Amino acid sequence: MSKLIKPKNYKALLDMRQTEQGIKLMKDFFQQNLSTELRLHRVTAPLFVLKGLGINDDLNGVERPVTFPIKDLGDAHAEVVHSLAKWKRLTLAEYQIEPGYGVYTDMNAIRADEELDNIHSLYVDQWDWEAVITPEDRNIGFLKDVVRRIYCAIRRTEYLVCESYPQIKPFLPKDIFFIHSEELLQMYPDLTPKEREDKICEEHGAVFIMGIGGKLSNGEPHDGRAPDYDDWSTEGENGLKGLNGDILVWYPVLERSLELSSMGIRVDKESLLRQLALTGKQERASLYFHKQLLDGALPLTIGGGIGQSRLCMMLLQKAHIGEIQASIWPDDMRRECEELGMPLI
Repeated sequence: MSKLIKPKNYKALLDMRQTEQGIKLMKDFFQQNLSTELRLHRVTAPLFVLKGLGINDDLNGVERPVTFPIKDLGDAHAEVVHSLAKWKRLTLAEYQIEPGYGVYTDMNAIRADEELDNIHSLYVDQWDWEAVITPEDRNIGFLKDVVRRIYCAIRRTEYLVCESYPQIKPFLPKDIFFIHSEELLQMYPDLTPKEREDKICEEHGAVFIMGIGGKLSNGEPHDGRAPDYDDWSTEGENGLKGLNGDILVWYPVLERSLELSSMGIRVDKESLLRQLALTGKQERASLYFHKQLLDGALPLTIGGGIGQSRLCMMLLQKAHIGEIQASIWPDDMRRECEELGMPLI
């Protein structure tokens, strides 16, 4: 498999039974820490939403959602969620959550267009979280503070895992490094975005790359972002635009960077209209979610998603996400993984 990373001399540090126990241990611990750090309470989330309301996450804007007709609704179509970026904001309004507090949930999704490899699966599970903020919180300093809180919860979970399984050794640095995607481009102008991520993560160990979605000085975005949840066009620190970003770490098992979270301060009325215009998506303004936001019915928020299987994979030091979760994989990938000592569930 050309897309399969084959780490040399890989040997799983936990057997399959220990792995299942470790997954539960760290999931329970991390979500409690995340809840405490950001003052979030758990809510129940949908697996699918009605098509045409603008509630589903469009990710990069090209991924096709899994759809199906609903017999009792006259064959109206539902979409399996890609994530809950917009649904959470509607929920915060419905629950009348005050600034400084928020919600989190277990999000399960199917991404049929995903290219399968060591870290990408058709099945996506993450902790989706969202918190209400004030207008004064819409700044880079506030964003960085929230990122540090999440990273602290990750490091505490790493400590628990290493205490519970001494054969696993910690590798995360104490602090997370912040850099804007434009600054990263200027450092490595001849590299691709993925190569730039690898370079900066190998140097610093843990990095938050800001400004994801807007065009950089080379005319290209660092990575795609839908125009209607993260605010990537508002000017922030040092005149650089973007109130969002990704948490990445250097993962020694695969010798590459590993994205753990995509998050950001969400669009307000002005940035939503600006980003819809920049991407030629002005027609979305008539959809239910967008009308609620433009009419002032939704609170200002910050939010994101943290990959559950990917975090487990990293902290349990596995070489393939299929060692953590049950999914569908090509037969030749399964055979090759078995030969390499990383059997897929």
